[in-house]
Amino acid sequence: MSEKVKVINLVKTFGDNEVLKGINLTVNNNEVVVIIGPSGSGKSTLLRTLNKLEEPTSGSIIIDNVDIANKNADINTVRKNIGMVFQHFNLFNNLTVGENIMLAPVELKIEDKKAASDQAKRLLETVGLSEKFDARVQSLSGGQQQRVAIARALAMNPDIMLFDEPTSALDPEMVGDVLQVMKNLAKNGMTMIVVTHEMGFAKEVADRVVFVDDGQILEQGTPDQIFEHPKNERLRDFLNKILNV
Repeated sequence: MSEKVKVINLVKTFGDNEVLKGINLTVNNNEVVVIIGPSGSGKSTLLRTLNKLEEPTSGSIIIDNVDIANKNADINTVRKNIGMVFQHFNLFNNLTVGENIMLAPVELKIEDKKAASDQAKRLLETVGLSEKFDARVQSLSGGQQQRVAIARALAMNPDIMLFDEPTSALDPEMVGDVLQVMKNLAKNGMTMIVVTHEMGFAKEVADRVVFVDDGQILEQGTPDQIFEHPKNERLRDFLNKILNV
């Protein structure tokens, strides 16, 4: 399998606080990698460095053969290929659902309004919201807004999708719809890196699960290896607490 993302000895500090302590991680084309770990372990910071929402302190982040940690790298070109979905939906309340999805492709002159509109309608169908094109954002439930946020990220035709705890702000009954959209993306071969507390999703969808604690990768493997045969004591302790075993 060809490498899509390669992280080499990534360090991130905030003042005296070293949040990432030499992370090494490879993600292959069409692979779904799920990152788990306790709150405050550095998971979201790791994800945010992958499109330079956080500036790495040192190390390399090679995406499509470009080291985006290099100060001279054209991050905007690389970013066009990376979709990101956040914990909070970050939609524009003054725009309709369709306008939210069309905004970036039109503003960046990737598509004209007609093509962007057609694509937005297709994407809304993909996320199960085809009837919401003209709806106001405020009229949607949290789960619907998150699905619109996924459609908006897909509108740039990314070849990598980053998900930062996309269901943690949702009411429990809304989580399933969002996870289903993500499962469908995975089934269709999207390269995905997902930070989540949804262990069922990790077991079902991940090709590889990565356990992060205290800014380090302590163990990684298939869902079976991680959940059924964990080697690391800290991982075993984490799973016992989170799965109530």
